[in-house]
Amino acid sequence: MLANMASSLIMHKRIETTTAKAKALRTFVEPLITKSKEDSTHSRRTVFSYLQDKDAVTELFREVSPKIGDRPGGYTRILKTGTRLGDNADMCIIELVDFNENLLTAREETADKSSKRRRRGSKKKSDEQEQVQAPAAVKAAQKKTVAPEVAETPAEKAAPEAEASADTAAEEPVEEVKDEAVEPGKPAEEETDAEEKKEE
Repeated sequence: MLANMASSLIMHKRIETTTAKAKALRTFVEPLITKSKEDSTHSRRTVFSYLQDKDAVTELFREVSPKIGDRPGGYTRILKTGTRLGDNADMCIIELVDFNENLLTAREETADKSSKRRRRGSKKKSDEQEQVQAPAAVKAAQKKTVAPEVAETPAEKAAPEAEASADTAAEEPVEEVKDEAVEPGKPAEEETDAEEKKEE
């Protein structure tokens, strides 16, 4: 029974059965799918010994294994559909994960939508950050221009004045005191005495 169900699952990609049978089928068919990743004569004969169906083995190695090559496991999915009307058994659908095109397209659409939302959100955030950073940069520039005028201390103000006075002092001519000519032969003391007598 499991071989027949596995062959049907491989050929049709999804079948409807009871939940108990689906769980048993999962443990039966997933090792065979793993075996199909290596396409060799030995693996084909091993899978054929379980399935006993050449068409199912060919389908498994040609169609199924290339699609599930990157997947490390979990090749089947069980979707519960409720209870059966006659005996109230739990029913479900078991399918190969990579062959449900409706779910795959739905996931791609949701991924695209979520990525678009993230991009829009990131653009808005970056614009807001730029707007916040621009006034901050303007304020910083204003502080840099105002800071030197405010930061002057009395000592700094006095320093330019001292430099200016030193410059003017250097520019003013120095008055030279001319000594009166001393007559040769007369000592300096006699000259001073003579000058005092004259003044008197």
